[in-house]
Formats: sequence, C-alpha cells, structure tokens
Amino acid sequence: MWPEPEGDGVAGPVRAAVAVEATKCGLGYAPKVTNPTTTTPRPRRRAPGDLPFQFATRELAERLSDERAEPDWLRAERMAAAEAFAAAPIEANQLYTPYVDLRGADLMEARPYVTDAPPGLGDDLADLTPQDGVRVETFSQWFERDPAGYRRALEGGASLPSDDKLAMLARGFWSHGRHVEIAAGVSVREAITLRWRAAAPGRALVSRTVIEMGPGATAWVVEEQVPCGPAIECAEGEPVPQGLFHGTTEVRLGEGASLAMASLQEFDEHQVVFEHRHASIGEGASLRWALAQLGGRLVRSRVDNHLEGDRSSVEQVEIVFADGEQLFDLTSYTRHIGRDTTGNLLSKGVLLDKSRSFMKGLITIERSAVGTDSYLGEFGMNLSKSARAVAIPSLEIDQPDCRRAAHSSSVGPIDAAQLFYLESRGIAPDEARKFIVLGFLEPVVAAVPLDDARDRLRELLDAKWAAGLRETATAA
Repeated sequence: MWPEPEGDGVAGPVRAAVAVEATKCGLGYAPKVTNPTTTTPRPRRRAPGDLPFQFATRELAERLSDERAEPDWLRAERMAAAEAFAAAPIEANQLYTPYVDLRGADLMEARPYVTDAPPGLGDDLADLTPQDGVRVETFSQWFERDPAGYRRALEGGASLPSDDKLAMLARGFWSHGRHVEIAAGVSVREAITLRWRAAAPGRALVSRTVIEMGPGATAWVVEEQVPCGPAIECAEGEPVPQGLFHGTTEVRLGEGASLAMASLQEFDEHQVVFEHRHASIGEGASLRWALAQLGGRLVRSRVDNHLEGDRSSVEQVEIVFADGEQLFDLTSYTRHIGRDTTGNLLSKGVLLDKSRSFMKGLITIERSAVGTDSYLGEFGMNLSKSARAVAIPSLEIDQPDCRRAAHSSSVGPIDAAQLFYLESRGIAPDEARKFIVLGFLEPVVAAVPLDDARDRLRELLDAKWAAGLRETATAA
C-alpha cells in the first residue's frame, strides 16, 4: 500500500542514518538534512534504458481499482496492462534502441496520485461553454453517463500501441482522465481547451484523454500542459525532487470528421514527461496536430497515426525549443492503410547549451494503401557546440503504386547566408539570429487554432530565446 500524501507532499522516506525534516517550500516540501556528518550510500548507476521509477506494480493497479470502486472488467484491464508493462521492452524498434536515455530522470521515490490530484487540476472544465452535441467530462462522469461506451473505448487497450512499455503504463495505472465527445454532424463553435497540471515535486500523475468524433463532426482542441504552481525554492544545496507527468491523447475520427488539435507543453524544469498520442482516422476524415515542446527536464513523446479510411489525411507539425540539459526524445509512426491517403509530417528542433533532441519517424505504407501521398521531414538547428540533434526519418513501403513517398532531414547551425543577408540590412546579429530561429519554428505557431494560444506560444518562444541569451552572456 502507498502512504497517503501529507499536504502537497514530496516523497522521501527517512534513511537510516539521516533525519529528514519536512520544510515547506512553495508547493512541495524540500528535505533538509539535520545530521550532515552522516553520508548515505551512493545510488546504483542506471543504464540509459533503465526505468527511472518503480511504482508501477500489480499492487498499485489493485489499489487504483479498489479505491475507485471500479467494475470487474476494468480491474482485469488494469491487471492485463500491468503484466504487459512488466514484459515489454522500453523500446520495441531496434532502429531506435541506441537513442534511449532516461538517465536525466530520477523518480525512484515518486508517489503516484490515486484519488488526489495536483492543485488546480479540473479548473478548466468549469469554464467550458455548453453546446448541444458536445461533451467534455471526466472519466468518472463518462462512466456514470455511458458505461457501455466507456467500456467499449477502454477495454483491450486498442487505442494505445500494445508494443510500447510506457503506453501500457498509461493503460494500467491512469488515475485521471478526460473524455471529449462530438456528435455526428456537429461543428464546434469555439475551441475546446483542456488544461493538464504538472505533478507536484516527488509525485507522479498518469492521465488519459479520449476524443471521439462522429461522422461529419468538426472541432478545435487546445491542450495546455502547465506547471501546478509557482517555482519552488528549496534549502541551499538540496535539489527540488522531480515530478512525472504521463499523458495520452487517444483520438477516433468517424467518416468525414475533422479535428485540429494543438498542444503547448510548458512544464517547469523539474518535470519528467512521457506522452502518447494515438489516432484512428476514418474514411475522408482529417486530423491536424500542432505540438510544441518547450518545458520539462526529460521528454519522451510518441505519436501514432493510423490512416484507416480511404481518402483520410493527417498533418503533423512538432517543434522543440531546448536549453540547459533538456532532452527531447520524439518518435512518430504513421501507418497508411486506406486508399488515396495523405500524410505530411514535419519535426523541427532548436537547441541551446547542452540540450539534446532525437527526432525519429517511420512511415509505413501497407499493401492496401494504393495512391498514398506521404512526406516526413525532420530538421534540427544547433545553436551551441555542445548541443546535439539527431534526425532519423525512415520509410517502409509494401505498395509501389504511390503518388509520393518521401522523407528528408538535416541538422546544422544557423545558415550563414541568411544571417549575412539580415545583417547587411542593418539588423543586429542577435536580432538576426532571433528572427531566423523563430521563423524556423513558425509552422507550428501558425497551425495553433486559437488566437490566445497562438499568442501565448509566441510569448513562450520569445521568453526562451531571451533566457538563452542571458545564459550565454553569463557563461562568457
């Protein structure tokens, strides 16, 4: 059994030779060593692919089911997911195995949320404007309203990749969820905003979002991933414990449905982030992803697009703006199954300081996918000699009758010719670099469907650029 949190609670069991005093520190509690003459054993060194947490056990799955009074089928679902989680490798694709590196995460003492939640979680649901044919609700509300639909959507884990260990973590150990349902033929008047709060220091939040759209429905969704409170200041020499946010977005689009979804991830520097996005796209349906990754200490993201229906399409743009020692591990899988399907995927990363990014993508064209038009591009911009970007686009083609099947990639510094051109027009070097960098990232900004969210993203990018300049000046 996991102990209940006290206050906002940062995990930290008292070690044998060290007295730990809980000292309030912002939203968390920083450990203060009161006997500094005694040392603790050095923790075991972890390999790059070793999981940085240990809470995902059958006991936790049982506790989640018991304390939430879940039906037998959901309890069995959690148990099956726990077994799959224990058996699955951290990376199933051998092409990408060398690029797994979770050593920046330290969550061995993190305690998962069960019935409690980060401060402010759920506030966004109170601000939604009611509209006929549109439902935005928690998983609990969904189950009470439509238990059959709830079971049909979750049982068997069909909306998550079965070969992914971290996807099975979400399937078996989620504690909070959001459900968006758009009825057939309904066009949403205003963008739907979903706001997920980060886990408090020393805690772990595992969440799921399910979006279901009927035939001919149209909607715009903006997902905001924000800190759970102000920055934490702790006792000198004591690090702020990391928190874990694990979130999924599981999308099913009916015939002719259209969804534009933007996600702005702006967690603080002490958050570890695991994300999965999985979409099943029906006949004539279209999906647009606009994903911005800015915050977090370590981010591991996977997107799966299944173009199942004829004439279905997906457009995906994802950007990374990294500094310090941030690490972003982004993987995209797009599977063309129906005839005359279209996919356009673009990933871009800007890296400062000692940050790293891995952009990996695989387009699979099934034998049934006659007339496919698919493109994958991955581009990195290194602004420091210590920064590192890796781009690995790839194709797997079983149907030769394609309109297009292409990929491209490049990694390098700012184009010197572009810089020279702007400076020759009287623009200062730092301003010229800023214009080039923000212009490089603009495709995602322009794809965000909500004006306020688009302005917010531009502000975040501008602030991160300014912070990077200050850091560079300090180091010099």
